[in-house]
Amino acid sequence: MSTHKFILRSSATVSLGTLSSRILGFIRDMVFARIFGVYALAQAFVIAFKIPNLLRDFLGEGAANAAIVPVFTEYKTKHTQEEFWELANIVLNLLLVAVSAVTILGIIFAPIIVRLIAPGFTVLPEKLEVTIRLSRIIFPYILLISLAAYVAGLLNTLKHFSVPSFAPCLLNISIIIFAMLFGENITGLATGVLVGGLLQLLIQIPVLYKKGFKLKLFRRFKHPEAKTIGILMIPRLFSTGIYQLNNFVDSIFGSLSFIVGEGGIAILYFAYRLIQFPIGIFSNALSQVVLPSFSTQALEEDRGKLKNTLSFSLRAIIFVMLPASIGFMVLGRTIIRALFEGGKFDVHSTILTSEVLFFYSIGLFAYGANKILNSCFFSLKDTKTPAKISLFALICNIALNSILMFPMKLNGLALATSISGITTCLLQIFILKNRIGDFHLKEIGVSFSRILCASLAMGMMCHFLMQNIYIGNSFISKASSLILLLLGGVASYVIFCFIFGVKEMRDLWNWLAQRAKS
Repeated sequence: MSTHKFILRSSATVSLGTLSSRILGFIRDMVFARIFGVYALAQAFVIAFKIPNLLRDFLGEGAANAAIVPVFTEYKTKHTQEEFWELANIVLNLLLVAVSAVTILGIIFAPIIVRLIAPGFTVLPEKLEVTIRLSRIIFPYILLISLAAYVAGLLNTLKHFSVPSFAPCLLNISIIIFAMLFGENITGLATGVLVGGLLQLLIQIPVLYKKGFKLKLFRRFKHPEAKTIGILMIPRLFSTGIYQLNNFVDSIFGSLSFIVGEGGIAILYFAYRLIQFPIGIFSNALSQVVLPSFSTQALEEDRGKLKNTLSFSLRAIIFVMLPASIGFMVLGRTIIRALFEGGKFDVHSTILTSEVLFFYSIGLFAYGANKILNSCFFSLKDTKTPAKISLFALICNIALNSILMFPMKLNGLALATSISGITTCLLQIFILKNRIGDFHLKEIGVSFSRILCASLAMGMMCHFLMQNIYIGNSFISKASSLILLLLGGVASYVIFCFIFGVKEMRDLWNWLAQRAKS
């Protein structure tokens, strides 16, 4: 099977799991929005959940992407299975010690952390106290999810993607159940996070044992390759993902309600969740699947296969993210009305969230491309370059936030993130071109132009349909209207791709036709 076909097939598997998780995630957010709206308790939970989520990316999923998969992939090709599992146990022991220490420190210093992350909460003692209490309850989630991410990294190294991709569904199911059981008791929602993290870990363990893993707890802590992983992880601590870091900075500024308005953190959260839908379904899935292939191809003297895979992956990202971006810009308010509006999430909340979503959407293609470009750097065992670029992006975002939040409020924070993401994407492309040579950038540019034209035409069609479809006030009416608009958008995008000669659509069409025949 060719690399591209394997990537497509594996990406489809991961995307299906991610799609299931995202759909459940939207149900979770719908329940959350209707119960808590965008006000004090909602903001407290968003901050409390965001802290371990960022650390999870540092020590869990970030480590897997940056260091574990590339190093384990190379080690697996050169050593026996027994040696491979020995290394897996040693790294697991080190991870347990490190993350346990972080978890304990996080619980102890939660008051300081919350004040740093949400400085605007200090003027509201009750909101601050609730956030600190929730943070202490949720913080052990980082230990559970880091272990789950490590197991997923091992399974991805072995090119097993299905169970890790479906595991996050259990987190959303747990939160939904606990939210419905406990209602406006926000502590119950936090408990649901812990249970979900535990379930994500437990569901993957049987598969790992079936692959040949045997637990050897705290027997050894030293190994040359474990040191290599540690060296690669250190820069990763500063470049866990430009989008995540920038979004975290947005929350800090969003807590300054006396400047950006009340409910800022929750509004940014709901807009961020929508942006994460196409990123999670496709970009994360593709970057997860492509990393082992990148890691193998990076070992070859001839980088031709690596460059072909990189070009293919970036064009695939553009093919999905550009129409998604235009779709969010045109249909944002309709989407938010259908998903979140109701209960304590009022019309005013819908308007503010849709405006923030518009400005986040500008950089959507860059957020997705950055994940692929990061994976390519990681496969080359270079985590320092993404770290430097991430630091630049962070400084750029902070500066833009400081300037734009005064005239544009929350919209300025979203626009700053988009500008930072696009700048980062261009920098990574430039540096990679100098590192590995041209990876068919002209072909990528042509695809971008054609896909942009098809996406803009699709956007005009969506606007026309939106003006001529009745959207009622009931949930069923809003949901059915949204489904019609989305189906119309997808159909028109397919048609316009053929009109504008988008190669990726033609290739996808031929691939689907072959699959149908077989």
